[in-house]
Amino acid sequence: MVWSGAIDRALRRGAARQQAGALAIVAFAALGAASGSIARAESLAGALAKAYLNNPDINQQRAALRAIDEGVPKAESGYRPNVTLNGELGTQYTNAATPGSKTLNATTFPRDVSLSVTENLWNGNRTENGVRQAESNVLGSREQLRNTEQNTLQDASRFYMDVLRDTAILNLDTNNVEVLVEQLRQTRDRFAVGEVTRTDVAQAEASLAQGRSAALTAQSNLRASIASFRRVIGEDPRMLEPGRPVERGLPKTLEAAIAISQIEHPSIQAALHGVDAAELNVKVLEGALYPTINLVGTVTEGVEVQGVPNSTQFSASLLGQLSVPIYDGGLTYANIRQAKEQLGQTRLQVDLQRDIVRAAVVSAWGVYANSKAQIESAQAQVSASEIALNGVREEAKVGQRTTLDVLNAQQTLLNARVSLVTAQHDQVVASYALLSAIGRLSVDVLALRAARYDASIHFDQVKDKWWGLRTPDGR
Repeated sequence: MVWSGAIDRALRRGAARQQAGALAIVAFAALGAASGSIARAESLAGALAKAYLNNPDINQQRAALRAIDEGVPKAESGYRPNVTLNGELGTQYTNAATPGSKTLNATTFPRDVSLSVTENLWNGNRTENGVRQAESNVLGSREQLRNTEQNTLQDASRFYMDVLRDTAILNLDTNNVEVLVEQLRQTRDRFAVGEVTRTDVAQAEASLAQGRSAALTAQSNLRASIASFRRVIGEDPRMLEPGRPVERGLPKTLEAAIAISQIEHPSIQAALHGVDAAELNVKVLEGALYPTINLVGTVTEGVEVQGVPNSTQFSASLLGQLSVPIYDGGLTYANIRQAKEQLGQTRLQVDLQRDIVRAAVVSAWGVYANSKAQIESAQAQVSASEIALNGVREEAKVGQRTTLDVLNAQQTLLNARVSLVTAQHDQVVASYALLSAIGRLSVDVLALRAARYDASIHFDQVKDKWWGLRTPDGR
């Protein structure tokens, strides 16, 4: 496999003394070389744009929204007339006799055609409220789409950074294995001349085995991150550029972040539109208790319809119909009570979403606010560990330190470098998580090079459609 080759090549790299940041950049280049072609480096913004355009979760949510758009013309059909054309054709045999008249004995072929037009004049405002309810459903679904887009972009940024982190960690572990191999060789040479004991050799062998195990774990983690990257973004990573925290759109204080999230977050907006739809549903059901007034026009033309040969008949009527509901066994009343309980549930869901969003903002703010300090601490730890390792090695040469001391110092430096890579990863991921938590992780805020999906285009194309089987895209 391409990525298996990439990892094998990464395992053979020998830059044991490089800084963690430089290691990451070299690892990213290794990923690009593994793709089998020289390509322009992929940026985080470019990966997010690909996810926005091609992610199947976003695309299926867009399709669901287009289906919900059709609820508006369905509701508006109540304003429009229902036209029905009926026809009859058959044969009839008649044998009739009455006292004092001629006997009728005939076979006729009655046939007629009728056109009926029904226009509703009033139905307890059910049509009007139904249209408003359908529009609220459309607006709520648009917010659900926006929330799906946010979650996908956040996942894409996280998996992008996961690949960078896991590649850098794999290189660190690989370089550590090479150092431990050299350490074991030197220890065996010293054991051969009596400078160290068999215990020192065993300690070096144990550290090498542990290092190889860590490298295999890092290799597995990288493969998993690559698979997640492909699932969300749609293609394998190649020549990934280092990611940077997003700052555009982020508030200055936690209080401002919470206030923004309570207004702008799509999950809260979707819940509010759900309340509107539930309120209108109650009104639609209550409309069933009111009278219905229809205007019905009918035109009928028939031939031999009464069994009389060669006879014709024409009729036309225009009637007003009034239907007053009296009692339906309590079904309508039960539906209304049920709708009111559902309305209460949707209102509680708004409160629940507000609490969920607020908790997410506080959590993301805490991680992002502390990320800079964690990076500075990790950098200081790396510098101190490098100095300590150099000192321990020099002291070991003159017999003041043991092989175990050198191995421990080497492991401490490795852990510090891994902590630095992880802290840099966490800062970028936390910035996107915070932007998503306040409801601003979007194509426009990130200034991605991707055409923004305009949900109103399809809605405008279908909302006033009177007929037609084909969708706007020609299906």
